[in-house]
Amino acid sequence: MLIVLSPAKTLDFDTPLPPHPATKPVLLPRSQELNQLLRQLSPPELQRLMHISADLAQLNADRNASWKLPFTKRNARQALFAFRGDVYVGLDADTFSATDLTFAQQHLRILSGLYGVLRPLDLMQPYRLEMGSALRNAAGKTLYDYWGDTVTLELNKALRAAKSKTLVNLASQEYFGVVKPKVLKADVVTPNFLDYNNGQYKIISFFAKKARGTMAAWLLRNRITDPSQFSTFAEEGYRYSVEDSTSNELVFTRKQA
Repeated sequence: MLIVLSPAKTLDFDTPLPPHPATKPVLLPRSQELNQLLRQLSPPELQRLMHISADLAQLNADRNASWKLPFTKRNARQALFAFRGDVYVGLDADTFSATDLTFAQQHLRILSGLYGVLRPLDLMQPYRLEMGSALRNAAGKTLYDYWGDTVTLELNKALRAAKSKTLVNLASQEYFGVVKPKVLKADVVTPNFLDYNNGQYKIISFFAKKARGTMAAWLLRNRITDPSQFSTFAEEGYRYSVEDSTSNELVFTRKQA
C-alpha cells in the first residue's frame, strides 16, 4: 500500500525537532530547474501567478532567492515536519514513534509542485508553488506539463518497493491531477469524508482535510496494508458508509453532536 497526500501552504521551520534521520528528495535536480524559473519572477509577477498578497509574494521571492543546494539539516527540514496545514494537524506526525516514521518512509508520499514527490524524511527548503500553477516551462504552460509522467513513475517505484498494487489517494484533486492513470501500476482507492450539515451529508473542506491526515496516520500507525481493513476506520466520529461506497471510492460519514 502507498498513501499520497497534498502538501500544505503553512510551513514550520522554527519548532525544534528531535534528531530524526533525513533523506534527499529523489527529483531534486528537477526542483532546481523550477527554482531557476521562479527566481526570474519579480514579486508582482509571483503575486499574479499565485493569486497571493504583495507581502506573501515578497516572502516567496526571498525564499526563491535563498533556495540553494546542498540541502542540510541546517538549511532544510524533513517534509513531514515542515508542513503544518489542516491535513498535517490530523496526521500529528510529532507523535510518531521511530518505527512509525520508518513505516511512513516506505508507505507515504507527499505530492509537491516544486519537489514533485517527497518521502516523509526528505529534506526540503521553504517554498510556495501549487501544483495548479500556470508556470511556463520548457515542457508547456503548467506544472502538470513540467512533471509529465515523472511523478507517476516515482510512485510506481515506491509501489514496487512496498510490494503493493494499491495506492490510497488522500490528496486533493489539484495535486492528484499530476498522477497519470494510464502510467500508474496500481489500483486507486480514494476515501471521502462527509459531514452532516443543514440536513445533508457533504464535504466540508476544513473537516475533510483534517480527516485525510487522520486516516493517513491511522493507516501508518496500524500498519494497514489490506484495503479490506479500510472500512474499520472510525476515528474522530467517522463511520464507513457501505451504501455510498464503491470498491474504489470509500465514503465515511459523520454526524456531529
